[in-house]
Amino acid sequence: MRDQKRFRFEYTPSVLRYGTGCVDDLAAELDIQGSNRALVVCGSTVGSTPEVINPVRDGLGEKLAGVFAETTPEKRLETAYDGLEAMEAHDADVLVSLGGGSSLDIAKVISVLAADDRKPQDIGRELGETGTISIPSDPLLPIVAIPTTLAGADLSIGGGVTAAPTSGLVDSSTSGGISDPQLMPKSVFYDPEMFATTPKRILAASAMNGFDKGLETVYARNATPITDATATRGLRLLDEGLRQLGNQTVTEEVLEPVVEGTLLVQYGISRPEESTLSIIHAFGHGLTRTYDVQQGTAHGIVAPHILEYLFENVDGRRELLAEAFAVDDHPDTAAAIVESVEQIRDALGLPAQLRDIDGSDPAEFPEVAEAIRTDPIIANVPRGLDPTTEEIEGVLEAAY
Repeated sequence: MRDQKRFRFEYTPSVLRYGTGCVDDLAAELDIQGSNRALVVCGSTVGSTPEVINPVRDGLGEKLAGVFAETTPEKRLETAYDGLEAMEAHDADVLVSLGGGSSLDIAKVISVLAADDRKPQDIGRELGETGTISIPSDPLLPIVAIPTTLAGADLSIGGGVTAAPTSGLVDSSTSGGISDPQLMPKSVFYDPEMFATTPKRILAASAMNGFDKGLETVYARNATPITDATATRGLRLLDEGLRQLGNQTVTEEVLEPVVEGTLLVQYGISRPEESTLSIIHAFGHGLTRTYDVQQGTAHGIVAPHILEYLFENVDGRRELLAEAFAVDDHPDTAAAIVESVEQIRDALGLPAQLRDIDGSDPAEFPEVAEAIRTDPIIANVPRGLDPTTEEIEGVLEAAY
């Protein structure tokens, strides 16, 4: 018990700017950082949608050096190299990621490549052999993030990257990641107006991903009183806010508590050498790598079943979760927590069964379950829980 009360919390977050219209202050924030030439990194849809890109252009003003609108959900290493060329052509000294997590990840990879003088083939070889790219000792190009989805991956020191053989950089399809405290964005702009430009169906799926970060942070074995405070407050805001988001037209007013909650649940979850992401995210990784399903959608399906499995085997800090969902007076708090999660998923209009996902096949569950069991973040499950492949497969079957 004494060991559970001891913790070390090393965390250097971004400068957080929140509020409707806060992207108007982009140039002022870059002034504070000492940056002068910004390259916006985004996808083609974001880059060609006036409602999204124009406020950022206006906010940057004379500090806008250019726009690289070529990111994709695959987060390809070759895309990052294209972005590096754009960065050098525009003589940019700061990267502004705009959109979802894939654009932020590509911005992080560009930042790493800009400080690395190795040949692309050498970096591709390292990624293929180790699943990562080593971080140079030289200072990295700073990143400012402007999220437009609710996945809650903005306050992170890591990022994903893949590579395909067609790029000439790897011999076979490769998926990996990078991690370093320098990859934490220097600032993040949480502007409800920017989130309101995203279609509701995309917001709904991404919101489930962000919401589950709050759940996992509470019961992760490396939880701290600091993350308890931010996660439970964030979950309380999301519990009410996501129900409203599901039932109402998307407006800045509806999104304000959701954006605030998403900010809070991710505070402190990505720290040097550790993370509070746990079993739900491990399931999400295993499912999205096997089936064509968005991670938040996968979370919505499996999270209630994972929680049932968790509560059958360990306490899972259910009292704290019940307090966050205001069901602490319920005679069966575990069942009430699961029901709350189901209600949020249903309010967001997300699927409730794996059978509703195109191409899902129970015959593949043993392979998916093994991938989940060996995911590194499975180590963050609550103390006393040691998921076996068979138990994980049982959860998948229950969710089917």
